[in-house]
Amino acid sequence: MLKTRWSVVSLAMLVLSSTAFALYSVSDTGNWPKEWPSELEPLREVSQTFVGPTLEAQHFAMHFKSRDEFEAAWPHILKVKSEGAPIFLMQAPNFFLDKEPVGVVVHCPPVGQWDNPNTPIEGYPVKSRSRWQWTNYIELVVDGQIVDLNRIPLPANTPIVDERFQEDDRSKSDE
Repeated sequence: MLKTRWSVVSLAMLVLSSTAFALYSVSDTGNWPKEWPSELEPLREVSQTFVGPTLEAQHFAMHFKSRDEFEAAWPHILKVKSEGAPIFLMQAPNFFLDKEPVGVVVHCPPVGQWDNPNTPIEGYPVKSRSRWQWTNYIELVVDGQIVDLNRIPLPANTPIVDERFQEDDRSKSDE
């Protein structure tokens, strides 16, 4: 009888900790809208789509192996960014790019949400991702070689949030 109880408890724990409760669903292809620039089509096969965590927001991670590949795609990536939405400059590692040292993540609102997906949420600072959750905004993971800020244009009238050199909060508590 005791073995049966432990078996049931173990099975219940296994079910509760299974991937059925994952925060994101992941697709190993770029499932962005067909209305996006056709020049981004070759990137679909080497990109990933994350949907989640709670409102089924979409996150499109684009990986690049060469400077030429990135620089050819960059102007077209900028076309999908909402007007006024920021570009966040990051350094590796990046959750959405996994082990890739560079790339672009385009964050988008959930499909079918809100009539105007270009509206920032007031009351949050410009540097807050929560402010931009109903827009298409960009995270650009910079390495200085494939993604070199000296070689690409950053659009005028676009907030640029540079998070490449921020101290980790954990290191502050160690001092």
